[in-house]
Amino acid sequence: MKPTVKTDAMNKFLNNKMVANRVDSIFDNTCTLCKKEATEFRDELSKKEFSISGFCQKCQDSVFGV
Repeated sequence: MKPTVKTDAMNKFLNNKMVANRVDSIFDNTCTLCKKEATEFRDELSKKEFSISGFCQKCQDSVFGV
């Protein structure tokens, strides 16, 4: 999966808030919060969210609700 493009300032901000680097995690298919594998998603919207935030399905559900 390819991460969405963000400004350098936004990437720096997000990387300071996450457990793992957002861009590296998305390319590696791992979650930026829990660092577990992120390859299975409920639907296309959840998959797209992964390319934005780097959150796996479980962390998306935890942060945004089901």
